[in-house]
Parts: sequence; structure tokens; C-alpha cells
Amino acid sequence: MRQLTRYLLFTLFSTLLAAGAQAQQGGLSEQELRQMMQMAEYIGVDYSEAVRGGEVVNGDEYAEMQEFSRLIADNSARLQGSPEADAIRAEAEALQASIADRANLARVKAHTARLRHGLLSLSPALSLPRQLLDSAESEALYQQHCAACHGASGMGDGALAASLDPPPINFHDRERAENRSLLGLYDAISEGLDGTSMVAFDQLSEQQRWSLAFYVGGMAFEADTAAAKGTDLQLQDLVMYSPQVLRENNPEAPLESIAALRADPSPLFDKAARGGDRPIDTARSQLQKSLEAYQQGDYNSARTLAISAYLDGFELAESTLDSRDASLRRSIETDLLNLRARLNADSDPQQVEQQVTSVLERLDEAQALIEGSSLSDTSLFVASLIILLREGLEALLVVIALTTILIKSRRGDALKYVHIGWIAAFVAGFATWVAAQKLINISGASREVMEGVAAAAAAAVLFYVGYWMHSKTHAQEWQKYIQKNVDRSLTTGTLWGIAGLAFIAVYREIFETILFYQALLTQTSGGQYSALWGGVAAAAVLLAALGWAMVRYSARLPIGRFFSVTTVVLLALSFVLAGKAVAALQEAALISHSPIPVSFAFDWLGIYSTWEGIGVQAAILLAAGWLWLRGRRQLSANAAGA
Repeated sequence: MRQLTRYLLFTLFSTLLAAGAQAQQGGLSEQELRQMMQMAEYIGVDYSEAVRGGEVVNGDEYAEMQEFSRLIADNSARLQGSPEADAIRAEAEALQASIADRANLARVKAHTARLRHGLLSLSPALSLPRQLLDSAESEALYQQHCAACHGASGMGDGALAASLDPPPINFHDRERAENRSLLGLYDAISEGLDGTSMVAFDQLSEQQRWSLAFYVGGMAFEADTAAAKGTDLQLQDLVMYSPQVLRENNPEAPLESIAALRADPSPLFDKAARGGDRPIDTARSQLQKSLEAYQQGDYNSARTLAISAYLDGFELAESTLDSRDASLRRSIETDLLNLRARLNADSDPQQVEQQVTSVLERLDEAQALIEGSSLSDTSLFVASLIILLREGLEALLVVIALTTILIKSRRGDALKYVHIGWIAAFVAGFATWVAAQKLINISGASREVMEGVAAAAAAAVLFYVGYWMHSKTHAQEWQKYIQKNVDRSLTTGTLWGIAGLAFIAVYREIFETILFYQALLTQTSGGQYSALWGGVAAAAVLLAALGWAMVRYSARLPIGRFFSVTTVVLLALSFVLAGKAVAALQEAALISHSPIPVSFAFDWLGIYSTWEGIGVQAAILLAAGWLWLRGRRQLSANAAGA
């Protein structure tokens, strides 16, 4: 157990932070992915300066296009094997071949746009700016750092412009601005551009760099407040995609709206400050974009957007919808998860379109149900109580089990390690909530990866501890163990492992509880907060009473009975958490999702109708059955020997 707990301590937290990013990046660092996106965008913007009508018109520019396309192809070859990685590699090779053939601009732009789509889907969740500097501060920053090259008004005619090769960008060039994303501008400001006089301004703060990107990115456009308010675009869309790509992806968004938001993005920042769109709206928007990407043959982006429709949208409304129509919730959830497997070249486009249309209709029905009837004070109280009681019970069982094990082991002095674990989890949970609100944008996929990895780690450790405790079920064996091994086995490393397990069990539940309460708050009116907090308080009292009862009862149990009961509890928790781990990783699309013909879900038990989840839990049941049979044989052997 010492080796396992040391491994847990030294690797788990890095795994939690890196698993989602590494799985999504496919073997490349975030910086390398962003550089590839930047080069692809640069090729799409500047190719017309190198090749026209199939002829090279600027040798230096053409050489740069060839170099950038070679670098993109070389880096793409390092991506780990997956359908997304294969698509990116194929697109990179096609881009390199098109440039070698001096293809037309439309063909090259199509390749670069699909490349950026694919690379964005592999990139970690983008940390968007929460607030920009005001216009006067942004202009002053521009004049101080950019005007010498790009000119006081951004026309590319600064005092140093004549001596620079290539010349500085004219930010008022509308055609160029139409093909440049704000993310590309931000990366150029942050990292510089190789082969040009553009240096990295990494001495500036993140807010300053974002403010400069928005400032120069809006110079070619004119603000129109009315037009800017008439679109469903998100801040992330405006940042990640060029106006041209935004029009292709959102044909319902007028050109005037996109241009107005590039000139003045404040409406989108206001929306983000209010908490963005409603979850159902987000699900609907991402699902529509997924269908459009599928129809264009961009299957990688279609799957990514379908995943986002569930994780960043519908999942946040599930608890609210559950209180009104649980069957509708299950139906939408199942269809959203199953849709991903059909977003490929082998599926019938008509059937995919019909399935998306069906889900969209039921999302409208769900929205009508949610908006048509507000939660009563009683319903809000009960929902609030159940959320905390359900999430807190799993964590409480682990903490109580660890506590009583130490007490029975005559190591009450080591209880502080358990307390360190759960207290640290509360601090980390609060810090995560603050970070998600103020500093970073935790995507739905990253959230599910964190939950899935934490649940899998906890399930493995709980099963191991349950196995260990099963071997001490008989009082004679336990006394022998106490005499020979406790002081030696419960070393500092093992005790910190116990603290780590307490941390994981509690932190995972806190992380999930925060998400559910955030969704519940969107359905709470100003006069209902007393009902919501009353539910929280009632659940806390119930958990405290349950904890007290479990400690008191377990302390009175004989050694053999205590270990028998605790073994069952730990193995049951391992069973539940393993099922939840598989479900979370399936939702994040990190493992396959193969539904069983009969649909069912038992959230309390972590049982869901997929072959992967049922298979893992069946393996745990078989292992537990083997432990029980081995215990029975040992008991019979002891009786025969007596």
C-alpha cells in the first residue's frame, strides 16, 4: 500500500491537471498547437501576396509559405493516432501539396480553415479575457508599443516602417482583417512572428495583450450597436475564428453583426459577465454548428461541437429538467451521447440531420418546461437538500472509513492526516470555483476529465483498501497484524497517502456540487434564496448526524464485524465510483460509448447502460465475489484446523 499511496501523491494532481489537456492535444504542447494555428492562419491571409493565377509573384513570400506548410506537416506527423489526428495530418499534407502546386487562393484557404478547426478541437480550453482595458488605455498602449511600426492610426506607415521587410501590417486592410482571428493577433503579440520584425511583447500582462489584440483587430470594422445586439455569437467564437469563418459557420449571423462585434465586442463581454447564455441555448447553438460542420465534411469539428453541446450546455440544465420531466432528460442525454458516433463519413446524412432535428425539438420542449414553471420554495428546498446530501454522502463514507480504520489501528494520533485531506479539499474546491469565475474558463470536457480521473483513482485505491481490510476480517488475524505491522506500515508516506485519498474523495464531490448549485441558482429568484440555503443547511445537518451515527456505531463493533462491514462499504464505493469514472470519461469522449439495447440509469449506484461501464463494474463484482469465496474457504480451513 505504501507504493500505491506514494504514487498517488506524486502523480495524481499532475494527472488531474494534465490528463484532459494531453489527451486533447494528442502529443503536442499547447504552445506548439497555437503556433501551428498561427502559421495556418498566416498562410491563408498572405498567400495571395505570394501566388496569383498559378504564378509566383513574390519569391520571398512563397518561400515562407512553403516553410510554414512544411513545419505544419512535420508537427502534424507527431500527433498521436486518433481520427482527429489523422484528419489534421491529411489536411496538413494537402496544404503542403497545394502550395507546391501553386493552387488558387480558395483552395489554400479551405485547407487552412479546416486545419485551424481541427487544431482548435485538440487545444486545451482557451482562457478568455474577463475584461479589457477601456478604449483610452488600449489606444495609449498601442501608441507606446505599436505606433512606431504600424503608424499612429494603424495604417502600417510608422516611422520605422520603411526600414522593415516585410513591411508592417496595415490594420485597416479589410480583406486581410476578414481572414484574421483575434486569437491569431493575440498569439502574434504574445509570441512574435518568426521571419518578421514582429517581436514578442511578453512583458505585457495578459489583459494588456488581449486589449491590444481587440484594439487592432477592430480597426478595419465599424461599430453598429444595433447590429451587434442582433446575434447569438459567443465571445469564444469571436476570439477563435476570423470573420470569414464566422460567416461560413453561422450563415444566420449578418455580416454587419460580425463586423460590429469586431469593432466593439462589449455586448459579448456584458453577456459573459451575466453568465452567458442559458444552458439549453448553448446546447442548441453548439448542436446547430455541429450539423453545419458535418454537412461541410468537417467531421472532427462536428464531433467536438456535439460534445460541447452536451457538456457545456445540456448537462448544466439536467438537474433542473429532472425535477420536471426525468424521462425527457434521459432521452435527450442518450441521443446527444449517441449522436457523436454517427458524425462520420459512413453515416447517412439524412438520418444524421433527422436525429439532430429531433434533439433540437426536444431541447425546445425542455426549455419551455423549465421556463414555463418556476421552482416553488418547497421544490427548491428539496432540490438543494438532495444535491448536497447525494454528493456529500460518498465523501463522508470514505472519510468515516479512514477515520475508524485509524482508531481501530490504535493510531488516533494519525487522524490529523485525514483532517488535512478533507480540509485541503474544501480549500481547493473554493479556489477552483473562484478560478472558474474570475481567472480561467474550464470547459465541459476538461471538467469531465478531471472528475473521471479523480473517480477512477479513488475507485482503485478504495478497492485496494477493501481488499487489504478483507484479509483482516478475523480478530485473530487483526491482532497479529497490529502487533507486527501497524507501526511499521503506517509510515509518513502511507499516512500522506491516506490524506491524499481523503482529499480526492472530498474534492471530487465539492467540484461536482459547485456545478449543480450554479445551475440551480439560475432557476432561483431573488426571494427564494432562503429556501435554497435552507436546503443546504438541512443537508449539512443530516450529513453531520449520519457521520456521528456511523462513528459511534462502528466504534462499538467487534473487530471482525467492523472489518466485514467496512470492506463491503469500500468495495461498494469502488463499484459506484468506477461506474461514474467511465461515464465521465465517455462524456468527455476519451473512451468509447457503446450503449446497451435497454436504456437505464441509476445515478446513486453509478450504473449506466453502456457496455464499458457495465464491464468495469462486473469485473469489480467478480473480484469482490472472489474475495468473499476466499474468505469462506479460509474460515473453513481455520475451523478444520481447530
